[in-house]
Amino acid sequence: MTRAVKLGSAPDSWGVWFPDDPQQVPWQRFLDEVAAAGYTRIELGPHGYLPTDPSRLKEELDQRGLEMTAGTIFEHLHRPDSWDSTWQDVSAAASLTAAMGAKHLVVIPDFWRDPATGDLIEEPQLTDEQWTPYARNIDRLARQIREEYGLQFQFHPHADTHVDTHENVERFLAATDPSLVSLCLDTGHISYCGGDNLKLIRDHPDRIGYVHLKQVDPAVVDRAHAEGIGFGEAVRRGAMCEPPLGIPEMPPILDALSALDTELFAIVEQDMYPCPPDQPLPIAQRTYDYLTTCGGGRLV
Repeated sequence: MTRAVKLGSAPDSWGVWFPDDPQQVPWQRFLDEVAAAGYTRIELGPHGYLPTDPSRLKEELDQRGLEMTAGTIFEHLHRPDSWDSTWQDVSAAASLTAAMGAKHLVVIPDFWRDPATGDLIEEPQLTDEQWTPYARNIDRLARQIREEYGLQFQFHPHADTHVDTHENVERFLAATDPSLVSLCLDTGHISYCGGDNLKLIRDHPDRIGYVHLKQVDPAVVDRAHAEGIGFGEAVRRGAMCEPPLGIPEMPPILDALSALDTELFAIVEQDMYPCPPDQPLPIAQRTYDYLTTCGGGRLV
C-alpha cells in the first residue's frame, strides 16, 4: 500500500536564511510568490522572518490559501550548559508553530564551521564522551516539545554540523529514543555529505517523519569538499541546484517515501542565499511542475 506525500515549500527556496536581512525578499513577497507557484503548504522558516503574532500570521496565510506544516529552529545542545539558551529559542518557534495548527518542529544542529566565513569554530566531530549527553539532551528536548506544545520533533541532519555524514546520522538514530525523535530527511544535505537517502529510508522507515526535497550539483560539491570550503560558500557557488539537474534522483525517493504508508510532508528547498529577488519564483514554478509530474500521484 502507498500513500501520497504532501508537497510544500519554504522561505529557504526564496533565499531566506535569516529573520532579517536586506539581501532577502520581503516576507509578503515570499508569501505571494509561493502561492503563485502553486504551493498550498509552507514552513515557518527562520523564526522572526514571517510575522510572529499568531493572529496576523494566520490572516496572512488564509488570504493566500496557505497552511503551515512545521516550524524550524537550531539547537546547540552539544555545548555545555546550553539547555536554557536552546530552550529559549526552541520554545519561541514551537509556540508559534503550534498556534498555526502545525504538528511538527524541524530542529537543526548548530554549525562547527562558520557558515559565513567558513572558519572552523569547533571540532568537526563529537567525541565518544560528548555523544551520550548530547543524545540525552535531544531526547529531553523532544519530550518537552511534545508535552508542552504537542509537536513532533523532527531532527534535521545538516552539512557542517556534527550530524552530517551517513555514519553520524546512523549514530544519532541509535543514540536517541525512537518514540520521541524522528528524522527530517533532507535529501540534499544527505547527498552533500556523501550519504545514501534510499538506504536511510529502507533501514529506518519508522524514523522518517518529515522530508526536505533538495538536490545537489555533484561537481560543485566535489570541488567544495576538495577545497575544504564551508557550506555557505558552496551554496554561493551553486551546490544546491534545481531538480532534475542534480542528485539524488527524485522518482526513486518519492517511490520509497510513498511506500512508507504514513502521513509525510515533503517540503521543497533550494539553498541559494543570497540570490537576486526575481530568481526564486521561476525556479519554484518549474520545480513544482516537475515534482507533481514525476510524482505519478505520489505527491499532492
